[in-house]
Amino acid sequence: MTNFSDMLSKAKAMQEKMKDAQEQIKRIEVEGVSGGNLVKVILTGDYEIKSILISDEAKKEKQEIVNDLIIAAYNNAKENLKKKSAEELSKVTGGLNLPMDFKLPF
Repeated sequence: MTNFSDMLSKAKAMQEKMKDAQEQIKRIEVEGVSGGNLVKVILTGDYEIKSILISDEAKKEKQEIVNDLIIAAYNNAKENLKKKSAEELSKVTGGLNLPMDFKLPF
């Protein structure tokens, strides 16, 4: 029975580490760029846009192009956030590829 108790306590410790990692990830900020830095988007760890920076050069473009640049910069930031989040989770899980929303059964 000691092995089961030991496993249970390790699982609880892992759950706490996962909670800490998820809180750490929420505090991450990443940058996404498009059009050779014409547009930059700053994204927080919980996928909230913190800021959008549009260069004067980009402001001279048609609205449709600016919209596309913003979307591309956001998508770039989102990919950067996924990578950074995976790095943070990897620190906790020791390299196991667990999903961000992984929940232990208790």
